[in-house]
Amino acid sequence: MDGKGRALDNAFVERFWRSLKYEEVYRREYANYRDAQIHIQAYMQLYNYRRPHSALDGSTPAEIHHAHQKRAA
Repeated sequence: MDGKGRALDNAFVERFWRSLKYEEVYRREYANYRDAQIHIQAYMQLYNYRRPHSALDGSTPAEIHHAHQKRAA
């Protein structure tokens, strides 16, 4: 971790991987690679665009990301 805020970024990524594993991967038996790819992509869309997060005050990660991009521009 050599950049400012990197440790906090890592915590968010670790939380995402944990959520993906426990809410999608471990609950489903995939028939093949393509089936896994389709379901994991759908979960990622849900996680980032439709599911509100309490740590983000009820916003989605996509809403926070887009708000930060607008402020930076």
